Amino acid sequence: MNHPLASRIALVTGASRGIGYATARVLARAGAHVIAVAKTQGGLEELDDAIRAEGGHAATLVPLDLKDLDAIARLGASIYERHGKLDVLVGNAGVAGPSSPLGHIEVKSWSDVISLHLTVNFQLIRCMEPLLRASDAGRAVFVTSRAGGRAPAYRGPYAASKAALETLVEVWAKEVANTTPIRINLFDPGPTRTKLRGTIMPGEDPETLPTPDEVAEKLLPLCLPSWTETGKLFDGTTGALKDPVAD
Repeated sequence: MNHPLASRIALVTGASRGIGYATARVLARAGAHVIAVAKTQGGLEELDDAIRAEGGHAATLVPLDLKDLDAIARLGASIYERHGKLDVLVGNAGVAGPSSPLGHIEVKSWSDVISLHLTVNFQLIRCMEPLLRASDAGRAVFVTSRAGGRAPAYRGPYAASKAALETLVEVWAKEVANTTPIRINLFDPGPTRTKLRGTIMPGEDPETLPTPDEVAEKLLPLCLPSWTETGKLFDGTTGALKDPVAD
């Protein structure tokens, strides 16, 4: 079996279910040692069992509320002490947030969505960039949604946070493109058979949508040392590579 990520360390957030769970498994099958981060201990343990059953190395399980920004910093220090580097960062953790007119949304609900999609990923960038620089082929992928560009009504916090995330990631990609081998991209999975999608679109038939496993296979190439593009958005539905903000 081909293991293009053998001896490589991969961090995946939101790894206890959905696209994060599937991505952690596909990275492990490619040979990576996966550091799986999520709030749900039980989901992480199920992931570890699945990775072992598929012949992968035992994952490092990190039950963590990502909105604890100091904990992210401690995680970065722990990865440095144990591995000295990070080869792959997948910022996947997300939340649907409220589906309401802007004037009806409580400040806390707004803040929770902005925090998880934007501030948490900013902190991941701050804390994991030095570790990615220590890799010979650091790769970072952030899961987004075209809701950010389309600005759908009643999805304000989600859409605004994803639009901001895309700008943040493009800025980071430009900052390091010419001075490091790090390659940083966005991945839009499109409609996927996940719990989050079901929350947003309760009347949709999930059987008509691709599974998280199918989506994760499309994300995998962006994590490989052979991937050379940076500062782009990969459309998982069409396979197209785009400039995110200009799209």
